[in-house]
Amino acid sequence: MLGVLTDEQIDQVLHSQTIGRLGCYASGEIYVVPVTYAFDGQHIYAHSREGMKIRMMRENKQVCFEVDAIQNMANWRSVILWGTFEELQEQSAQKQAMKVMDSKLSPLITSATARPHRQTMIPHFVEKERKPIIYRIHIDRKTGRFEKSDEQV
Repeated sequence: MLGVLTDEQIDQVLHSQTIGRLGCYASGEIYVVPVTYAFDGQHIYAHSREGMKIRMMRENKQVCFEVDAIQNMANWRSVILWGTFEELQEQSAQKQAMKVMDSKLSPLITSATARPHRQTMIPHFVEKERKPIIYRIHIDRKTGRFEKSDEQV
């Protein structure tokens, strides 16, 4: 059975996953890249080092984001959203974004005993002495689809 996800089901998929695919477009080029993210019910939060996706999103703030939850070929849910990139410059906004991301992502990184203190910089940024670029996507619209096998209905 194929179907369309409700808004609540779309949000559930966004809350339940941690890896999405970010699509951006600038200077005649399309770029799609996987990113880890956190969803707070209104925005997608993520961070990155300086690179192609950040340069492209600064040039064209309109982005697309895709998330899926796939059990198998006959049982899956997929969400696509369109939104606007915002680079968070203010320290208070960055701290809030990192809090959202930390609460969602850090339990998945490693065990609590081996995890750095919450105020510690992310290891790959410490090594290179670079601060992460923290951003969020303001969601303009979203849609979702699913397939469920007859055995699971």
